[in-house]
Amino acid sequence: MPFRAIDHGDSVSPRELGPHLRRLAGTRADDDLLDFVSHGRIVLLGEASHGTHEFYELRANLTRRLIAEHGFTAVVAEADWPDAWRVNAYVRGRGDDPDGERALAGFQRFPTWMWRNTAVLDFIEWLRAHNAGKPRREQAGFYGMDMYSLYSSIRAVLDYLDKTDPDAARRARARYACFDHAGEDSQAYGYAASFGLQPHCEDEVVAQLRDMNRRAASFGTHPGADRDEAFYAQQNARLVRNAEEYYRSMFHRRVSSWNLRDQHMTDTLRALDEHLKDDGPPPKMVVWAHNSHLGDASATEMGERGELNVGQLVRQRWGEQALLVGFSTYAGTVAAASAWDAPVEIKRVREGLPGSFEQLFHETGEPAFWLPLRGSATLSDLLRAPRLQRAIGVIYMPQSERASHYFEARLPAQFDAMVHLDRTRAVQPLDQEAQPSIEPPETYPSGL
Repeated sequence: MPFRAIDHGDSVSPRELGPHLRRLAGTRADDDLLDFVSHGRIVLLGEASHGTHEFYELRANLTRRLIAEHGFTAVVAEADWPDAWRVNAYVRGRGDDPDGERALAGFQRFPTWMWRNTAVLDFIEWLRAHNAGKPRREQAGFYGMDMYSLYSSIRAVLDYLDKTDPDAARRARARYACFDHAGEDSQAYGYAASFGLQPHCEDEVVAQLRDMNRRAASFGTHPGADRDEAFYAQQNARLVRNAEEYYRSMFHRRVSSWNLRDQHMTDTLRALDEHLKDDGPPPKMVVWAHNSHLGDASATEMGERGELNVGQLVRQRWGEQALLVGFSTYAGTVAAASAWDAPVEIKRVREGLPGSFEQLFHETGEPAFWLPLRGSATLSDLLRAPRLQRAIGVIYMPQSERASHYFEARLPAQFDAMVHLDRTRAVQPLDQEAQPSIEPPETYPSGL
């Protein structure tokens, strides 16, 4: 069914939806919801914004119980690989950071509040305590799967080779010198390379990745080598190769750069899956990322534009072992910026638009609930028509709400479950107090 201008005059009513709601006690990890998600091996927990406290809190509460009660051993976040690896060292009792706030200090790139916030801090302190005294294979790790860390990943590869193979480090340094002209500005590199203003570095990063893959294949021949550190370095080399292509593509077609990013994130999940097996059973992993990455793109307007995403690719690879959970809210506040690299603000979230899932869920009158979409023929039928769905990233522009923050989706095909928290509040950043909302709630948007 192609997407179209939506008329909901004959679609599901809140009263019809009512009997199918599973009520939640706020952000507590409800037993029914926990039981539902625990049947997945790759559990994808989304969010409708990057700055809503309740989304982070409920994800963390669910993840705690999945780890403690169901044997999950990896949390994989929409975060940069090197910065998350520092957190991974901390929660495993390794590294030099004295506390969780210092372990999160690697997240310096905009938007810092996305991972440097109080909800994430509480979770990683819990994870460190949970891991204490356990053997490595019983510990749960924290990993990143995003690809924006081009230059910090280059440094990580060089640091590893400096310690393990100085000759290989010299070769890698010569290859990566190709990026020096951009002054550690990834976008400047992409712009210059994509328009022929400077040579691109594709051949160099591919050659370096091949070398790192050969090293990984012969890992057992290196006495005293740390398997995790070798994997970390190999993944950094893979990230550099993929990020180089991503930054060259971003100045041409948005679909191409979006797809490269989500393919990289899925490849990272696959690599972690293989690494964590360690000749044992397949690991159970929880993934934290935005709904737009974790809901199956083929069931949305994104798919019609040619975009794919992590949720779609994970379903294709892991089938029924993958379980996709979306999150939504109707109104409240959110931590977001007004432009890229701008300061974080506490902004008022406008009420869900007419014709949206947010409005439909609000009209049920329930403040917190979830819908078990997988395996429910009745819900699939009730919610079969496409509706608007809101997506707030790190930038929120309420003045262009419909154009900037909504797309159409078929919910039962997009997610296996949907969580709705009707009114929510902004996350609390660790670094500074966010600026108050720039629009007065009494008069926005009319000014009257």
